[in-house]
Amino acid sequence: MIKLTDIYKIYKDGDGGNEIRALDGINLHVKKGEFLAIVGSSGSGKSTCMNIIGCLDIPTSGTYHLNGQDVSKLDEYSLAKIRNKELGFVFQQYNLISKLNLVENVELPLVYRGLRAEKRHEMAMTALDRVGLADRAQKYPSQLSGGQQQRVSIARALAGEPPVILADEPTGALDSKTGSDVLEFLKKLHREGTSVVLITHDNSIAAQIPRVVRIHDGKIVSDETKGAEQ
Repeated sequence: MIKLTDIYKIYKDGDGGNEIRALDGINLHVKKGEFLAIVGSSGSGKSTCMNIIGCLDIPTSGTYHLNGQDVSKLDEYSLAKIRNKELGFVFQQYNLISKLNLVENVELPLVYRGLRAEKRHEMAMTALDRVGLADRAQKYPSQLSGGQQQRVSIARALAGEPPVILADEPTGALDSKTGSDVLEFLKKLHREGTSVVLITHDNSIAAQIPRVVRIHDGKIVSDETKGAEQ
């Protein structure tokens, strides 16, 4: 499903002299239905790796195949279409729009897909029901707890039924109990067949995920798979 081959992301420093290798020859394959954590400290390259996987950035060199399509050299318009159909995003800070109610927030990716209003609403309500918030569809983000807002962002990611969910530090802004609840929900999605790639710096989170890839200085330094999900 996800195949990164010899991926480099190279920047020049402010004077245009020295190279900064944010990613330095990454090779990573993720099969359909896997639950994977990409782990690293600040500056390790994990966020750059997520941006490449999420079609938010393109590599300096190397190839990235998503569902068999080479997306590593597509233009921004084509990347945006792939993001909308193939990927669902969950962010640390939720990224909900305060002036929209919950169902309107969840509908947003479907608006960009060009679906008619009735179908958008139906799919958004189904997604809210999956995260246990259908009864609050008309509420606004400010009326929810942090954990509930994160569940709305998960519903938004799920609404278009993408094959891959990318979660960037999804528990980082939550207390430990609420963060644990959010992680349990991502595990549930995985059991239902969704591929989940989670970015984290937290080893206690990584310990609960079946496959853990560790990045340091732009390189993969370990890739370990447990026998079973905990």
